[in-house]
Amino acid sequence: MIISIASDHAGYELRRAIASYLKEKGHQVSEHGAESSSEPYSYVQAGRAVAKDVTGGTAERGIAICGTGIGISIVCNKKQGIRCALCVNETMSRLARQHNDANVLAMGARIVGVTLAQSITDTFLGETFDGGRHRDRVDDIE
Repeated sequence: MIISIASDHAGYELRRAIASYLKEKGHQVSEHGAESSSEPYSYVQAGRAVAKDVTGGTAERGIAICGTGIGISIVCNKKQGIRCALCVNETMSRLARQHNDANVLAMGARIVGVTLAQSITDTFLGETFDGGRHRDRVDDIE
């Protein structure tokens, strides 16, 4: 799977850890955003990069990371065709895919640690959309 991942400076360390983890699992990863945790980088730019990759078809799914996950998820959801879900546990991640057909996962680096973020990511990437009664609701979003 091709995954776009981006972060601001607050999410830099978690982004690098998740990107490495995904590469080890055989995914192609396109990284955007901060080049360090010390030099400020806007979550707005990072969120736009992930959203563009997903809507443009250069990535199948996206992962967006900032300090809390809130700002970057708002940015991603401004882009037509993006359904970004801010998840803090595996249940939210599973249901975001199954019920909402989320195509971008947002996480907060100040909220979840690396091990939990890896598990949330695995769940997000491993689930499929249930369709059925959920299809009408997702279609109403667009």
